[in-house]
Amino acid sequence: MTLLRLDEVTVRFGRRDALDAVDLEVAEHETVCVLGPSGSGKSTMLRVVAGLQSADDGRVWLAGQDQNGVPTHRRGVGLMFQDHQLFPQRDVGGNVAFGLRMRKVGRAEADRRVAELLELVGLPGAQRRPVDSLSGGEQQRVALARALAPRPKLLMLDEPLGQLDRGLRERLVVELRELFARLGTTVLAVTHDQGEAFALADRVVVMDNGRIAQTGTPLEVWQRPATEFVARFLGFDNVVDAIVDGEVADTRWGKLPVPPGSRPGPTRLLVRPAGVRLTDPGEGLACTVETRTFRGDHVALILRLPDPAAPPLEASCALRDAPEAGARVGVAFDPADVVLLAAQV
Repeated sequence: MTLLRLDEVTVRFGRRDALDAVDLEVAEHETVCVLGPSGSGKSTMLRVVAGLQSADDGRVWLAGQDQNGVPTHRRGVGLMFQDHQLFPQRDVGGNVAFGLRMRKVGRAEADRRVAELLELVGLPGAQRRPVDSLSGGEQQRVALARALAPRPKLLMLDEPLGQLDRGLRERLVVELRELFARLGTTVLAVTHDQGEAFALADRVVVMDNGRIAQTGTPLEVWQRPATEFVARFLGFDNVVDAIVDGEVADTRWGKLPVPPGSRPGPTRLLVRPAGVRLTDPGEGLACTVETRTFRGDHVALILRLPDPAAPPLEASCALRDAPEAGARVGVAFDPADVVLLAAQV
């Protein structure tokens, strides 16, 4: 069942459309992450759903109800921001209980709910702790408990882990996914961090200049970027002009295999770095290793072709297999990692 629906939602700031006729559905118990660079419209979308920003056109529906004119505090949504926005004058318990008191929940029920949520987020018995004694990760957990306390229909997260260090983000995003699954929470989150989005979401929505460029599962978006914008946003730079004829594309990198049934004619083509396979010199496409960069779990190679007009190629390989800079190598292409890109939105 659809819990949230946006119908052609448009927001204009002067002559610029921050959101341009956006359609989106979020199902009950689904976690959707809206991903994109600064200025793509993702935070504006969140603010419109929350009632913090009016739409110039279109409608927002929550649980089948039109939200036009409904104030934020009556929408039944929970909000969690990047800077947590905890009340410094209240202790942990007072922060978590804030929304419950606004809804006139009795003291005993509120105390029970606070204790239950602090247990869930890994801070059992922390009710009396002052918030300024908490670490960044602990403050994030308190903010989450506060947002969940009134049992919102929809929980919305705005860059929820943005201020935390990388190691803590990676641990907490796993905990959040497990917690949302256990509670059956419906979540709409916005982030610019693709790793965070892919780890947290059931479905990813990539925004480009106020429009949805692609939506799909994390695996679908990662393996098959829909447009050049999406590919480059995800960090894939192996993009080249191509002319498709049958199951082959003619490019500056030579003739590349393409999926059966590909549309013939000129297009733009992506080769994921994992699909650039190194071979012995003299086999396949002749290249020279220009640079090699250690990435922890692999080595990224930048390869140059003899043709100065040909774009460089990025390849990904294991450390033990990585040639030194200056080495001559051959290159073959894995058809599974060749992606035809649609026109930009």
